[in-house]
Amino acid sequence: MTAPATALDSPAAQGRPWRRACVWLAFLGPFFFLSYGLANWWSASLPHVGSLAFEWERHIPFWDWTILPYMSIDAFYAVSLFLCATKAELDTHARRLLMATCVSVVCFFLFPLRFSFDRPDTAGFNGALFTALAGFDKPFNQAPSLHISLLVLLWLVYARHLRGVGRWLLHVWFFLIGVSVLTTFQHHAIDVVGGLLVAVACVYVFPDAPHGWRLAEPPSGRGKPLALLYGAGGAACWVAAALLGGWAWLLTWPGTALLLVALAYSYFGVSVFQKHGGRTSWAARTLLLPYQIAAWTSSRWFTRAIPARAEVVPGVWIGRVPGREALAGMAVLDLTAEFHAAPQRRTHYESVPMLDLRAPSPAQLNAAIDALDRLHAQAPVLVHCALGYSRSALVIAAWLLRQGLAADAGEALAMLRRARPQVVLNQAQLALLDTRAHG
Repeated sequence: MTAPATALDSPAAQGRPWRRACVWLAFLGPFFFLSYGLANWWSASLPHVGSLAFEWERHIPFWDWTILPYMSIDAFYAVSLFLCATKAELDTHARRLLMATCVSVVCFFLFPLRFSFDRPDTAGFNGALFTALAGFDKPFNQAPSLHISLLVLLWLVYARHLRGVGRWLLHVWFFLIGVSVLTTFQHHAIDVVGGLLVAVACVYVFPDAPHGWRLAEPPSGRGKPLALLYGAGGAACWVAAALLGGWAWLLTWPGTALLLVALAYSYFGVSVFQKHGGRTSWAARTLLLPYQIAAWTSSRWFTRAIPARAEVVPGVWIGRVPGREALAGMAVLDLTAEFHAAPQRRTHYESVPMLDLRAPSPAQLNAAIDALDRLHAQAPVLVHCALGYSRSALVIAAWLLRQGLAADAGEALAMLRRARPQVVLNQAQLALLDTRAHG
């Protein structure tokens, strides 16, 4: 039997993980300087290193005083590890810092670039700081800007722990750090964009609780073909970007989104979307935005000629994903994994994320039926997926069987199709429903 939790089990009672923070700092500090310095040495040894800058960047002013916020990031880096309140928070933060360094250094080796503008001479205290910086940081290691990546990751930690005036001062100073990578003539604009993307990727790979990674059950039914289809689409976008160059590099965004969806259908299931309580993580929303836009457009296009929702039995409705419209007096059971919801707009709301066009696990289906039971006891319920054709139909059909409102799977589907004729279940979903009907 598990002992009940006490106040001594709380993070505050256990204290901050100081020793673990010291260990992480003792590893991350030398690792950063060695790997970063090695990449600098490698680029300096090459006969030619190109640059990538826009003409408009020549109008960016050089402000020597911004070397102060620029170099202050080192202190914020070290202190951030000791600011973490729990072991889990510390390990997540440290792993993000490590990943940002590793990804950036690999890019420095594979795609070496140099800063191409002449920096004006600087005297006095600021000049001394520039001289100290030049002793370690050569005009290489450009894209992605590791400074920007680390800034975003540090910002998340400090903003989480500071309040009031301290938090506003933090935002101002960290904004100056971000600006300083350009006004100290350390980076070009494209480096900043790359640094932001690396930071988003680090937060996505190492998410905060409760978002986590779980292996899904082996693909069944349409899982494998869909994984291959999304994977091929993502790879095609990346190849097109590499071949066309220029603005075509924007294709890597939808390409990345499609590759992540392919991972959802092959290995990681709904955890790819990092949805909990109806909300997806901001990193997942950023990386998957092209796919989410396409999915939302599809939900509206393929339901444009039919009602948004229909009542199957008294108090249970089936429909497409609702927008921001009010659903007066209606509870919502959200079965989508791909859409970020706004639960605070609903009086009664529950979310059981499922992948589209793939049969859920028995545990997922049971969780959805249980949620429908709870919501139905409180108010009329809208059970929705993207279109209101498949996932929602499966859950309602299984609920009808549990409630004894349908004798078998065929009768349950007939009831659904009388309300919404477009309902369709694939073979894997039908097999799961038949199993429940005869279980």
